[in-house]
Amino acid sequence: MFIGNLQIDTPVFLAPMAGVTDTAYRILAHRMGCGLVYSEMVSDKGIHFKNQHTLSMLETDKREHPLTLQLFGETPESMAEAAKYVEACGCADIIDINMGCPAPKIVKNHEGAALMLDPQRAFAIMTAVKKAISLPVTVKMRKGWDDEHINILDMAKLAEMAGMDAIAIHGRTREQFYSGNADWPIISAVKRIVKIPVIGNGDIRTCHDLTTIFAQTHCDAVMIGRAAQGNPWIFHKFSEFLRTGHQPPDPTIQERKMVILEHLDMLLAKKGSYIGPREMRKHATWYTRGLPGGAELRRQFNLAQTRNDFIVILNEMEKYNKDIC
Repeated sequence: MFIGNLQIDTPVFLAPMAGVTDTAYRILAHRMGCGLVYSEMVSDKGIHFKNQHTLSMLETDKREHPLTLQLFGETPESMAEAAKYVEACGCADIIDINMGCPAPKIVKNHEGAALMLDPQRAFAIMTAVKKAISLPVTVKMRKGWDDEHINILDMAKLAEMAGMDAIAIHGRTREQFYSGNADWPIISAVKRIVKIPVIGNGDIRTCHDLTTIFAQTHCDAVMIGRAAQGNPWIFHKFSEFLRTGHQPPDPTIQERKMVILEHLDMLLAKKGSYIGPREMRKHATWYTRGLPGGAELRRQFNLAQTRNDFIVILNEMEKYNKDIC
């Protein structure tokens, strides 16, 4: 498939997730077969005021491309300015506009999913960003704000009119956050009324889910969020399944251990010996979900402070799971 003039070989994407989809995880996802990765959402105001944490989020690695950098903001002018800055940095292949984040601290500033309640402002932002840069521009939305304000069909038409090169749809309202079931039929409805690529998002965890959402919605690609947390192998599984029709086996304990250490080492190199291990804690707990001894392992991971601490715990993981190494 193409997004603008950019060819994407595998229609399985990594969703933008704050605190999850940083450079280290994006590299792992790409290596496992992910077709396109998304950054954590980046504040347009942070770029405008040259906030050092925000600017550090624009430092990317050649191993994570093609890469979509997602921006959030509330005004056309600031979003266009931020998009120009990102394009000039050369750090991304696509710019995505966040109109789906449900977090209270985002929507209270009329950003993220709050833009679903203001179609005129949303259209102005999409139009301004598209006119400001030559990179492909996409948008990620939800089906609406709540059950009384399900307006994704109208918003999708506005996105197409604004020149968006693709639209991603999470099949839940903002009111739902991540509860209940994703509404795949609404994604199908959008696909029928727009000509730009449609990316389906929500509740895609298994190869059966993958084939079902493609069959039901005819979407052009899918976006994997929570099911990818601690599970970069999902991209290997899905890409191989699409290519061959067969599912590869689950990773062994040794493979899990190697990837956890690689992930940790990338965080150490990027964020240092204090922040790196602490950011790795949540990833390590996700990596060990469903494993024997998982509860005790997660307790230990949440106390880990050094690389050696992680190695000791990973050796314990092997002992708990010696029958499946």
